[in-house]
Amino acid sequence: MATAPLLDRQFLERLERLTIHWHKSFPGLVGGHNRSQFAGGGQEFLDHRHFHHGDDLRAVNWRAYLRLEKLFLKMFQVEPRVPVRLLLDVSASMAAPRPDKFWYARRLAAALCYVGLVRLDTIVLQPFADGLGERFLCGGGRHRFSPAVAYLTGLEARGRTGFLLSVREFLSRYSQRGLLMVISDFLDEDGCEKPLQYLADFGHELVLVQLWAEEDRSPPWAGELDLVDAETGQQVRLQVDDAARREYTQAFDTYAASLQRLAERAGGRYLGVAADRPLEEVMFGGLSRAGVVE
Repeated sequence: MATAPLLDRQFLERLERLTIHWHKSFPGLVGGHNRSQFAGGGQEFLDHRHFHHGDDLRAVNWRAYLRLEKLFLKMFQVEPRVPVRLLLDVSASMAAPRPDKFWYARRLAAALCYVGLVRLDTIVLQPFADGLGERFLCGGGRHRFSPAVAYLTGLEARGRTGFLLSVREFLSRYSQRGLLMVISDFLDEDGCEKPLQYLADFGHELVLVQLWAEEDRSPPWAGELDLVDAETGQQVRLQVDDAARREYTQAFDTYAASLQRLAERAGGRYLGVAADRPLEEVMFGGLSRAGVVE
């Protein structure tokens, strides 16, 4: 059975209008917060992208326009660059409920990766569970997107969530501070607030994207239940009524609010996303309003 593509071509063309936005400045980041698109000394031509309303006409390839009667924007590489790192949760809890949070997380990571590649950012896709998996680094334009999609498609959700171990390994492996996006359900029985605070204290600009399925936030079941932990296999028997479900949802919302406060205190951003929400709405709505893309 063929696997559905993560993103279709029409959606990718719309994503070309977006830019990943930085709030902080870091050593090695050229041109303030975002890549320059214009010709000049020390710049190397790398790629074209479609022209969109609002783009600077100075960057248009007019020779291509005379041949093809279409507007293309010339993209140039500026060195040095600070990579955008995407920490992607690949623990078993990401694939447990339906709709599949893990499928959604990989689509979101692919969309952000494409936005970065079109703008000639360097993107590091870094999976984690109870430690870091093998990373994928890509840069240099949209022609690197297909290998990134193949990498994301091949990832599997398994193992336990271990934010503390993953963050310790991340900080010991990567000394360069920069924009760090974490895509996760943030379900770690040992807690993830302190490890995330470590990342902020180290100097990273955090973007926390919390994914949940509806049953994560509002369990539909009632009565006597036998629940099995998706990561540990541990079984728990509970008696659940309407009052217990309301208290659970309230506790979930309180936890989400604590993640948002953590990110905002550190000068970062937070977005909560239900896995049945259209990805287009998240990219052009939620992430745009949060200032992650513009």
